[in-house]
Amino acid sequence: MDSLLEKLQLDDLEDDQRELAECIGMEAYRKLVENYAGSSIYIGKPDRIAISVRDNMIRADFNGYNYSELRKKYSLSESTIRRITSPVLTAAKAAPFPGQISLFDKDTKI
Repeated sequence: MDSLLEKLQLDDLEDDQRELAECIGMEAYRKLVENYAGSSIYIGKPDRIAISVRDNMIRADFNGYNYSELRKKYSLSESTIRRITSPVLTAAKAAPFPGQISLFDKDTKI
């Protein structure tokens, strides 16, 4: 069966399958068929898929105080900005001060 799939050409496909193959290319279409033939695949909307990229950009721009600036820049509410940046604040609060000695460091001599 694999050899038949390798011989598959765009002209062999009908309607929506041809449209999909034209969109992603025949090699990618063959891989899609090999891995997902017969199953339903959901393809998310671009704005939903890109949310993690946007959130990472917000976290990178966050300085601990610039909620209002980020709210304007990304057209989001301040509460959304606070929710997105909360892991940054949590990590910053848990981190030791620069030069602080930990009792659990094996190399530290007290």
